Amino acid sequence: MPFKSGYINIIGKPNAGKSTLMNLLVGEKLSIITPKAQTTRHRIVGILNNENYQMIFSDTPGIIKNPAYKLQESMNNFIEGTFKDADVFLFLADISQEPVEEDIPEPVRNTSVPILLVINKIDTGSQELLLKRLEQWKVLLPNCETIPISANVNFNIDTLKSRILHHLPEGPRYFEEDALTDRSERFFCTEIIREKILLNYQKEIPYSVEVAIEDFKVEETIIRISSTIFVSRESQKGIIIGHQGKMLKKVSTESRIAMEEFLGMKVFLSVQVKVSKDWRDSERQLKRFGYLN
Repeated sequence: MPFKSGYINIIGKPNAGKSTLMNLLVGEKLSIITPKAQTTRHRIVGILNNENYQMIFSDTPGIIKNPAYKLQESMNNFIEGTFKDADVFLFLADISQEPVEEDIPEPVRNTSVPILLVINKIDTGSQELLLKRLEQWKVLLPNCETIPISANVNFNIDTLKSRILHHLPEGPRYFEEDALTDRSERFFCTEIIREKILLNYQKEIPYSVEVAIEDFKVEETIIRISSTIFVSRESQKGIIIGHQGKMLKKVSTESRIAMEEFLGMKVFLSVQVKVSKDWRDSERQLKRFGYLN
């Protein structure tokens, strides 16, 4: 049997379930998951290895039609990158949302790359609604193969994997056989802290925040991690810290526990909060946080 490999790039609107799906396909929690839109900010690669294939999945930010900050422009640029190296597209659609042609990026409409239209969250809709969506999407993307799934309850994921493998080209093993991602442990630690912020704070706070790992020191029995939470305004700093520091302590504790599970070692985590005015429009800061080269 010839070896197959390639890039399977997951695209779609914000909050369609892209991160949940990639984590399921890879079998590890690589992308953070929250109920809030625009949770994913970077392009995150997850690798599924087998003796017969290597599937390289890319989770991407949701497409932002009218970016308000340079940060959001950078997020859209990550999506642009996936149009160029895809061997298979997974276009993820939420069954609850009416299909709209303008939600399909022009490079996807005109691509020769195989497209699997994945209709997600079918456990939340009726059979009648699913049939309606299948007909609507067939008009907009007539040449794609459609697969209904529910990432939340792990329904039809094996079928999706088999169809991906069917469309995957023959190719080399691009990453080592035991590789899981192309990102560092430091990166995932920043994402863990940001996930806890998304889950614990409301309104604009999670979207005004970025996290940096200042120091990551691996010792024999413990990993010592020093981190900084950056906010846009002084008033947001007070909200992050909370009354008597209780909110920051809660986020720090939840982050440490999640890091210990992810890293498989005891973690000592220190977290501080700093103001970096307008970091979302600062090229220097966006480069520091990995959004710009």
